Amino acid sequence: MRYLFYICSLLMVSSAAFGATGAAVTYQVNGQPYEGYYISPSDQAPFVLLIHDCDGLTDYEVKRAYMLADLGYAVFALDLFGAGVRPTEMKDKRQHTGELYKDRKKMRALMKGALDTAKNKGANIENAVAFGYCFGGAAVLELARSAEDLKGFATFHGGLKTPEGQNYTKTRGAILIMHGSADTAITMDQFAGLAKELESAGIAHEMITYSGAPHAFTVFGGNRYQEAADKKSWKRFTEFLEETLKS
Repeated sequence: MRYLFYICSLLMVSSAAFGATGAAVTYQVNGQPYEGYYISPSDQAPFVLLIHDCDGLTDYEVKRAYMLADLGYAVFALDLFGAGVRPTEMKDKRQHTGELYKDRKKMRALMKGALDTAKNKGANIENAVAFGYCFGGAAVLELARSAEDLKGFATFHGGLKTPEGQNYTKTRGAILIMHGSADTAITMDQFAGLAKELESAGIAHEMITYSGAPHAFTVFGGNRYQEAADKKSWKRFTEFLEETLKS
């Protein structure tokens, strides 16, 4: 994870006043190594589980973790692909995400293993929200359907389809969906379908669309980044954390 350390050294300067210094964490799930990132500004801080997109855990997620730490949250950015696995080619990204889409049991086990790791680091997982980007958003909804006892689940331009045979009847926390209405990868039909599912299941939810925002609209420096939608969605997400988690 050497490429994480450069940006972390820069972010530590801005976070030092808040007493939050993060570190890479090597952990194991079912005997296999994974590399996450943990940061906490204080003991028993409200906890946020962060799930990466199809690139794996990179500087992007670490920056978001520091942004949350500056607001007083402990954050564990987990790893769903494995230590050192950070795909850059689209075919490799599809391979790694595809393997987990086909093996939902493994996906759930990896997220549960990450929560256990965060707990061992001192995170208060009983006062927690999970959120993710793109592929990570789809993983967050998988976690929500698994009956994991978290206070809330949030997605940014995440996958919204529910796998055959699954539903939201065991979901325990509120759900926040933030989506670009110009997203051609995850359509508004899927957005509407999820709204119907959640309403039918009686799950507290809020679903927001941002006009003109394409897929991956929050990714800094990307060719699909849209500043207005990024700022609005981040503001709503931080409000959701304040509403959902106890200080």
